[in-house]
Amino acid sequence: MTTRILTIAIAADTDIIVARQRTRTVTAALGFDAQDQNRITTAVSEIVRNALEYGQGGRVEYSIKSGVPQVLQITVTDKGPGIPDVGAILSGRHISTTGMGIGITGARRLMDDFDLKSASVQGTTVVMSKNMPLKAGMATPSTLRKIADSVAIQERVDPLSEIRRQNQETVLQFQELQRRQEELEQLNQELSDTNRGVVALYAELEERADHLRRADQLKTRFLSNMSHEFRTPLNSILSLARLLLARVDGELTAEQEKQVQFIRSGAENLSDLVNNLLDLARVEAGKTVVVAREFTVADLFSALRGMLRPILVSDKVDLLFDEPSDLPAMFTDEPKLSQILRNFISNAIKFTERGEIRVWAEHDPASGDVIFKVRDTGLGIAEKDIATIWEEFGQVQNRLQSSVKGTGLGLPLAKNFARLLGGSVNVESNLGAGSVFSVTVPRVYRAAVQKSPGLEWSQNPAQIPLLVLEDDAADAFSMERMLAHSRYQMIRVHTVAEAREALAEVTPAAIILDVMLEGDESWRVLIELKQNEKTHHIPVIVVSSSEEERKARGFGADEYLAKPVDAPTLVKTLDTLTGAETAIKVLVVDDDEVSRYLMRQLLPRGAFVLSEAATAEAGLALAQESQPDLILLDLDMAGVDGYEFLNRVTQNKDLKNIPVVVATAMVMDETIKSRLAPAAGVLSKYDLSTDVLVAAIRAAVNDSNRSAA
Repeated sequence: MTTRILTIAIAADTDIIVARQRTRTVTAALGFDAQDQNRITTAVSEIVRNALEYGQGGRVEYSIKSGVPQVLQITVTDKGPGIPDVGAILSGRHISTTGMGIGITGARRLMDDFDLKSASVQGTTVVMSKNMPLKAGMATPSTLRKIADSVAIQERVDPLSEIRRQNQETVLQFQELQRRQEELEQLNQELSDTNRGVVALYAELEERADHLRRADQLKTRFLSNMSHEFRTPLNSILSLARLLLARVDGELTAEQEKQVQFIRSGAENLSDLVNNLLDLARVEAGKTVVVAREFTVADLFSALRGMLRPILVSDKVDLLFDEPSDLPAMFTDEPKLSQILRNFISNAIKFTERGEIRVWAEHDPASGDVIFKVRDTGLGIAEKDIATIWEEFGQVQNRLQSSVKGTGLGLPLAKNFARLLGGSVNVESNLGAGSVFSVTVPRVYRAAVQKSPGLEWSQNPAQIPLLVLEDDAADAFSMERMLAHSRYQMIRVHTVAEAREALAEVTPAAIILDVMLEGDESWRVLIELKQNEKTHHIPVIVVSSSEEERKARGFGADEYLAKPVDAPTLVKTLDTLTGAETAIKVLVVDDDEVSRYLMRQLLPRGAFVLSEAATAEAGLALAQESQPDLILLDLDMAGVDGYEFLNRVTQNKDLKNIPVVVATAMVMDETIKSRLAPAAGVLSKYDLSTDVLVAAIRAAVNDSNRSAA
């Protein structure tokens, strides 16, 4: 059932103001919050404006539909000529030069339900609905009568006052959006830190699993020797202790039972220590493999921050990372370096009751080393005990010893890992004054500086470079045959190291990655490509038989293809991602950095090639130089504004054929529309989406091409 509240006639411009006022009054009385009031009022204002401007007036009817929740329904009708292509407007395909359709799509987004019917004889009817807030309670017939009575006696508001109020609301909304943007940026940073920590942990688990597989033979041999020297006597002691405690050969006195318990406890501790020694034995046996990769200290610190924050349970201790400045990228084993620093930081957390733990890095250009330091304000270490902490099982007694656990093997492992990376560890400490642990490692792992053999290729300027990371010869040959007659040049590499060499010499249009690489962590490769500023924009296609599409896309893959791949599918996927056939060059001229960023995010990469200018003068120079297919222009710019820019483009013989699409936040009126007549289209920044922007650009470029033909 529907209950009508009131009806307003639309006959003059002032009725738009009246409609805004009445809408605000009705929505406030029905319990809508301020944000929803503004949304509904804005939507009604736009539709009423259309009814007056295009439909020669009409009426607005407010009513309530029963149900749970109740629904506020606002119907705007006119007797105008109707709208020729309702479907194009509602789908966003309509490109407006007069503003027609922009208000409709904007109003549709502001309401919960939106229905538009139009006919050439019967005019246009727009029905907009918004669910009423449940917390406001049910609106009864008596409530609705009171609302209608209060609206009927309400004085008409001064148009200038309404405009001032609208401007104030706009400012408040902008401030709220700005506050939410700042909160979102902070949240994104925290998520990024946490994500890097998760990625680092995942990479370390992968590395450990691979390391254990490769060290299995050594472990078997080592355990075989240890079984006669350590394990057999220990097992015998433990077995005998269990027999004695089970009273197999008679009862024990209380003192005897206590002694046997001590024997068993000691044997169990010794067995645990033997197990811990296995980690050190692998390093000392020279079987631990260094897997060098390129990474930045900033990313390393971000991962450590995400991993170690959860164990910092005391609010009396702050864990601080100094942001590295002017530190070049490193090329060494990141997981092992991370494990060294984690050991330093976790020890600092254990033995620091209050104060701070600070982590920073320094680069020595002369030696090519990077020094990482961890300083705490904890208990400190006496000078006589410093040598002890680097010894296996070495532990310094202190008043916190009973509350923390450890085997005394963490720092010896850190020292051995540092040596493995070609570096060293050090500590400076005074009892009661805290400690500074440091590790010095070469910025580039010296055993990894040699160029990998077998990487032989030369770029063909007539083809599009395509990097293929595939270690299976049969699959690589099959892919080479599929691409033989295409526009793509296949650069095939076998290992991650070869891929890095290739990327240092050429920027491919796309990368094809097989996740089932032998001996390399291919998931880590994908993560590195998407986190590296130089390669994150390159489309990556994961080709695999592992059926892990969700995992691939979660790590940043642009597309996933299951083996075996057929040639048409592969080429079509490459064409789509690289935009090889239809790439459109777009120049964005806008002094607002956020707006330029939005354009970059909305336009699909590969299909569009973007260049940017922050001023009109820079935009004119760049347009002259690059001759883009289209210009996206903002109007309200400092210095030379968008109107003058548009005039200069149309009067320049080299630029006048380039279509210009205006994207602005300004409200259109007849004066502005007349000044924008040379533009190929006008878009509202409030209604921008990928579909709307792409449709406007393609329509303008196609019209320009037809005119040129």
